Amino acid sequence: MPAAKKRGRGRPREYDADKALERAANCFWKHGYAGTSLDDLARATGMNRPSLYAAFGNKRDLYLKTLRRYLGESRDTAKGLLVDEPSLRIYLGRFYQAALNVYFAGSGGGRGCYSIGTAATESAVDAAVRALLENSIQGTDAFFASLVRRAIELGEIHPTASPEALAHVLTATLHTLAIRSRAGQSRPELERLAAATIEIVCG
Repeated sequence: MPAAKKRGRGRPREYDADKALERAANCFWKHGYAGTSLDDLARATGMNRPSLYAAFGNKRDLYLKTLRRYLGESRDTAKGLLVDEPSLRIYLGRFYQAALNVYFAGSGGGRGCYSIGTAATESAVDAAVRALLENSIQGTDAFFASLVRRAIELGEIHPTASPEALAHVLTATLHTLAIRSRAGQSRPELERLAAATIEIVCG
């Protein structure tokens, strides 16, 4: 029988990169960036520390990868809800429900938004995190503003409405839902808050 080949030191064993990023994100989500150690991440992903370094870089590199992954998935979800070209009112209802599905996923109660819950703190000391968070907020504002403009063109809301101002309200509500869910408010309470915002914008 031929001798088994030795694994090079630090070489990552076979792993599912997307699953590893998901598990790492859940760890950061629960404990925050500062409160998450490399040992925590190794346990969460099932990879040893040398393998983590080889696959993803250091702790900061891994966090940035999880953050980009989350932001990309969020954008895809938001755009996917437009597939049947719903009215603005219907779309916003879907959008906020989808957000709450994420914020209340799992059995540990409300966990909020990954980017708001983790990146908002780190953005004060890390320029790369700040840039990702800023781009995400601006992108969300621009996305909502485009939907409001379309709603104005279709006669769904008043023609003198400001797309930019209403977009800021819609984005602010999204962030409020994230923070309040993390702070322990119930999903029914937050569904009522979202419905009130939709009524203000579309009523």
